[in-house]
Amino acid sequence: MPKLSRINLHPFKSLDSQAVDEAVILPSGALQHDRRFVLTDERGDFINAKRTAAIQLLRSHFDPVTEHLTLRVEGTDARHDFSLAGDRRELCDWLSNYFGLTVTILENTDGGYPDDTESPGPTLISTATLAAVASWYPGMTVDEVRLRFRANLEIDSDEPFWEDRLVSGGLQPIRFQLGEVELLGTNPCQRCIVPTRHPQSATPTREFAKIFARGRSEALPDWAPRGRFDHFYRLAVNTQPGSGRSCRLRVGDELRLLPE
Repeated sequence: MPKLSRINLHPFKSLDSQAVDEAVILPSGALQHDRRFVLTDERGDFINAKRTAAIQLLRSHFDPVTEHLTLRVEGTDARHDFSLAGDRRELCDWLSNYFGLTVTILENTDGGYPDDTESPGPTLISTATLAAVASWYPGMTVDEVRLRFRANLEIDSDEPFWEDRLVSGGLQPIRFQLGEVELLGTNPCQRCIVPTRHPQSATPTREFAKIFARGRSEALPDWAPRGRFDHFYRLAVNTQPGSGRSCRLRVGDELRLLPE
């Protein structure tokens, strides 16, 4: 069976990912610190990459221990350092100036701000899948595909689209375990406009979604639940918590399918 080879956290929704060797799954099913913060405007609407490509030009790093955030605008050298504990007002002012909006930062330490609120667990994909997708676009690398699709968990299977085994032909979720963590595979993740842009320059890739959907349809394994694909602009698997308790994930944990 495949093993967990990478864990990616996104402390701020739509900002850069951070690879870690281990992470805690909260009772809500979310990864601790993943999408813990979100930027909102004066109406309370999210400021994310679906709404504005400008957020993709921000390079970021967050230290959850010190709650220290570093920002840099792509193409510049200036670093902007903020403490979430003491400089949040200054951070909001800097972001407001950058976006031309009145920015507020919201925080949810229990479950974060997942894209799929019905399946708030980590998204999962295999490295072989990333490589297969990269092959559909001239000059694209595995790392670029990884940054475009922003999955939380990556497994080391050599078989592209192995993760489709975690989606059933019906609505019943597939139970599986990673180390001590039990999760439920629910559905192939529907993608949005964000992967169609370069993850750091925000430059649109011509006909990205069209090329992707054609490649995904042609490469779908014979055993995969084709009926769960109302369209083929879907990649990675969404999950729900299986146990409702806090557990720890570690790189190297083996994935095991559990009996229904």
